[in-house]
Amino acid sequence: MPETAAAPPTPPIPLAALLAREDLGLRQIAGPVETGAAVHMVHTSEMADPYPYLLGGELLLSAGVLLKDPDRYVSRIVQAGATALGFGLAPVYDTVPANLIEACDRHGLPLLEVPPQTTFTAVARAVWRLMAEARHRELRRVTRAQQGLAAAAARPDPIPAVLHQLAVRLEGWAVLLGPDGTEMSSSGRAPSPEARGGLARLARVVRPGTTSAGTSRPAPASATDTVPPPPASGAGSAEPAEPGSSATTSSALSHLSAYALGGSRSLVLGLAAPAREAGDHTVAGVAVVLLSLLTAPHQGADAAGRSAALVRMLLGASPAQTAPLLGPGPWTVVHGQGGDDSPFAATALGAALGSALVDPDADDCVRVLLPAGHEVGAQPGWTLGVSAPAFPEELAAADAQAARAVRRAVATRKDLVRHRESAPLWLDQARHRLAPLADSPALVETLRTWLSLHGSWDRTAAAMSIHRNTVRHRIARCQTLLDQDLDDADVRMELWFALRHS
Repeated sequence: MPETAAAPPTPPIPLAALLAREDLGLRQIAGPVETGAAVHMVHTSEMADPYPYLLGGELLLSAGVLLKDPDRYVSRIVQAGATALGFGLAPVYDTVPANLIEACDRHGLPLLEVPPQTTFTAVARAVWRLMAEARHRELRRVTRAQQGLAAAAARPDPIPAVLHQLAVRLEGWAVLLGPDGTEMSSSGRAPSPEARGGLARLARVVRPGTTSAGTSRPAPASATDTVPPPPASGAGSAEPAEPGSSATTSSALSHLSAYALGGSRSLVLGLAAPAREAGDHTVAGVAVVLLSLLTAPHQGADAAGRSAALVRMLLGASPAQTAPLLGPGPWTVVHGQGGDDSPFAATALGAALGSALVDPDADDCVRVLLPAGHEVGAQPGWTLGVSAPAFPEELAAADAQAARAVRRAVATRKDLVRHRESAPLWLDQARHRLAPLADSPALVETLRTWLSLHGSWDRTAAAMSIHRNTVRHRIARCQTLLDQDLDDADVRMELWFALRHS
């Protein structure tokens, strides 16, 4: 089969299931009788060489219209990766050619005799029907597995319960591996030592940020492998073990998978199963999400800290006494207006800013409290006001700062405005503030006049006998050179005093 070929994403059916359909009357007359042979699709072709039109996994149907060289014909079908050849009797041949039977035996291709009363369309319809039934069964299996895993995650011992449920659903072994490869918890039929070693190697491949040598690199989310089974004498019980325990070794658990969990602990979920079904990856994916949530280090600690802080405040403690439970501080207060009016908009804003401390209904705005070290950037759909960093005893003042900042942001149509701390200006500070304008007396005079006339474009133009657009251009140039927001009343005041003392 060519390396670039890939079977389409449809549930395959066993070739034996198609042969068992009495209404079709198919009969295998050559090639190996493989119970594991699977049909991914049906393809009808009368080409002398169907190889270019095959993807792999097909039941190829032909009446032999252009059959000239059976040996080359069969070898090309095998090379393309087809599962079997169905040869139709009539109208070209009354019996299957003997040299075609010999070629199929020689190349190991199952050959099916299609009787005259069975049309190729009937064969294709039967395959699609069997595939639909298989898909329905798989969906039901996956749905039941998802429900079982969700119920297990709600138990008092969620991690062992999820591993146990996963082992039951996959009829194998599930293990949670720590950052150093140790088995933290497991359930089900324990695999052979060879399989355990294979899982350890896969864990090193998928563990975030490291290779087997320990060097940093991006890692894939999952990996799979198959190891040869150990001798049959090592086989064990078919019953899954209790949560957290291990049963005797099973020689059949040779299909291995490893999945990196989300979070920062570099945990890996390892799976060993006797077979790999179509829905197994989906079931494992649900378990990975649940285990990632259950093992994330920040979940329990943060929630406990918030609960303790709330309880202490309700019992009379001051903000200064409760704030250390939330973090070392200082803190920044952010007020936000806007969002998409959905019930989750406030939570989404908090998540985007990196904080779970959100008040969604604060006087027609959202308030978020986050550590001062977190960078606050503009958020799509939101108008934000940001306070100066504050310690617990200063949080009330920081809240007022954020409120003023968001009002100024709304008034000036800006996405984000930060509170600026004002400080007394001495003469040397004033001169330093205006230094970028020192080489342009026209800009200094325009700024002085514009500030004295409360930012009026028309009155400034009249006072200086220049065009209104010239005033706008000069003030915009001042704002760029000074790197100041001239719409901010505090900035205007500071610049006015700087000009008065310069």
